[in-house]
Parts: sequence; structure tokens; C-alpha cells
Amino acid sequence: MSPDIVLRSSLFALFQFVSTLVFTVIALLAFPFKPLTRYRIISYWARSNVAAARILCGIRYRVIGSEHIPREPCIILSKHQSAWETMAYQVIFPPQVWVLKRELLWVPFFGWGLAMLSPIAIDRGAARRALKQTLDQGRDRLAQGFSIVIFPEGTRILPGLRSKYHPGGAWLALQTGTPVLPVAHNAGELWQRNAFLKRPGLITVSIGAPILPQEMNVDELNQRVEQWIEGEMHRISTHGQPDPDCAQCSDE
Repeated sequence: MSPDIVLRSSLFALFQFVSTLVFTVIALLAFPFKPLTRYRIISYWARSNVAAARILCGIRYRVIGSEHIPREPCIILSKHQSAWETMAYQVIFPPQVWVLKRELLWVPFFGWGLAMLSPIAIDRGAARRALKQTLDQGRDRLAQGFSIVIFPEGTRILPGLRSKYHPGGAWLALQTGTPVLPVAHNAGELWQRNAFLKRPGLITVSIGAPILPQEMNVDELNQRVEQWIEGEMHRISTHGQPDPDCAQCSDE
């Protein structure tokens, strides 16, 4: 690995550390505000880190299918490869919350700020209770104007691999009658899971047309989401390079 990448990654890590400390204080001070106002304030942490990743590490991104993003809240079912998308989605999509494991809220500083963003933090060891919590809090977040981000594979997956798509997101969409927005991306090719070093390059985020859950059961909806995401992953990955002149793409 080149010294330049080591230096750039080190500078980015320093930026993340300092910005996390600063925005933790901002997040705690924002507590009295309404959830959507609090989100808009705290999400500047993610925006600043996406910008820093571009400036310091050379990680750029483009979006295919941004016209598919609905104005009303939806359920975003996405591929998960790195930490990059958890920040970039706050730039790409309207206000959102995530379904995540509650242990993340226990991480000093980062977890405290995350808790201010109204996530649906579940105990994965208590499946029945987690489902009820996801439904109850999911309805509440949708009513507040938030979309809900769920990673159906449950964890970060290495590029070129896939895991079982869990039906919780499809189930929530059916229970609430909310459209599903499938999303694929190849961020893991530049920003790998738990990797300190970040490689420069272009990330492609591809957004599919909303899928209406009506007249489908959970398995049918979940399978349709999986087929679209995995098909798109093959197209945008290094095994199938995207067209750099795509008219539906926006460079950031």
C-alpha cells in the first residue's frame, strides 16, 4: 500500500475522531429540539465526513436513479458493505432512521450522538420483542416524516459475496403499507469493513424504483428486493463496470 494512502487515511481518521467529539456535544445540546430538527443538525457530522473522505481519501460517489426517491417516507432496503453508506445516505436521501443493534448506542461518544437520531435499536437476541419494537417504533418514525433504513443481510458483506436476506424489512413494509426502495452500492471496494486504509476511487450508488408491497406476501417482496439488489451489484461491481457516461448519474 502506498505511503500516500496511509497518510490520507491517517488524516481522515484524525478528522473523524475530532469531528465525533465535537458533534457529540452538539448532539447532546440538540436534545430539546424536535426529532426532525435534531436530525438535520446532527446529520452535518455525516455530511462533513463524506466531504472529508472525498477531499482527504479521494473517495467520490455518483448516484444512479435519484429520480426514484419518493417525497413521502419509505423503507430503504440496502446492501451493506462499509461504514461509508451509513454516512452518505444522510446526504443522498431525505431524513431517515436506521434499524440497528442496540449495542451501537453503548459506544462512547459515537453511540451517544447516534442515540439522538431516533434509531430503532433492537436486541437481536430477543426476536419476538425486536419485531414488535420495530413495528411500533417504525410506525412512529414514519408518522414523524422519517424513512427507515434496513440492511436485510444484517451485517456488512464483503464485495462479491452475499448473505441471507432476512424478511424483517419486507414484513415492516407490508405491515405499514409503505413502499420499499431497493439500493445497491459498491462502497466496500474502496472502504472495506473495519479497514483503516481507504482507497481512492468512485463509488456507485444505484437506487431502484419503489416497490409497492400491496398484493405481495413477505417472501415475494423480500425475494424481489434481493433479486434487484444482487442483480444490480453484479452490474456496478468491478466484475461489471458501470457506464461512466450514464445520463441518470450524478457525480458528487
